Amino acid sequence: MDREYTYLNCLAELGVGGAHPGGFKLTQDILSTEHIGKKTTVLDAGCGTGQTAAYVAQQYGCQVTGLDHHQLMVEKARKRVRSLGLPIQIVHGNTEALPFADSQFDLVLSESVIVFTDMPKTVQEFQRVLKPGGCLIAIEMVLEQPVSPQRLAHIKDFYGVSRILTEEQWVQLFQEAGFQSIHSEKYDLQFGVQNVPDFSLSEDVDVQYFEMLEHHMIMFESTKEILGFRIFRCKTV
Repeated sequence: MDREYTYLNCLAELGVGGAHPGGFKLTQDILSTEHIGKKTTVLDAGCGTGQTAAYVAQQYGCQVTGLDHHQLMVEKARKRVRSLGLPIQIVHGNTEALPFADSQFDLVLSESVIVFTDMPKTVQEFQRVLKPGGCLIAIEMVLEQPVSPQRLAHIKDFYGVSRILTEEQWVQLFQEAGFQSIHSEKYDLQFGVQNVPDFSLSEDVDVQYFEMLEHHMIMFESTKEILGFRIFRCKTV
């Protein structure tokens, strides 16, 4: 069955790890400031090829669960954790209806995931599966300044998203889901280490997916004044 030529399918076929803004280096920087111990339960929601999930398990020795809606990503993540001998459960599932009990995780990681989903449903589900006092760390694109409807429509169409929120709209979304403490941080990529993506290529990748990735890089450069991103830390009570 032929796949659609979508941005998410492109990431899956190329097996791009660290595709989120800031890349894997940002993930490492964020986690280095968190209090993660061996008893911490972590959900990597939208785990992709499992790069972050594997890192957390190796670095902190804690219980990690990965979840992704894309079957190909799930297969690649399971292959990664098997090859590393890590006791990580990789689940095929949807962030809008998480297959987990209430209050199951201490920490939910969501790296450029929410925007590709029904956002209120996903954020509500993250709040539901977090334990009291748990934390959601979400890296998400934000609209930094007004843009013409035509240009915004082009960006949304390429990435396959229905909305791109401002920082204030993101905070409101988290508040409406029941998060009590919401901290937003702007990360300056200019001073970060250049991100080198991790690839896990499928066999016989269609050349159009490489062209889509190149288009993404061009769009990333051309929209730097329009699109930014924030690191949101949202706590439950």
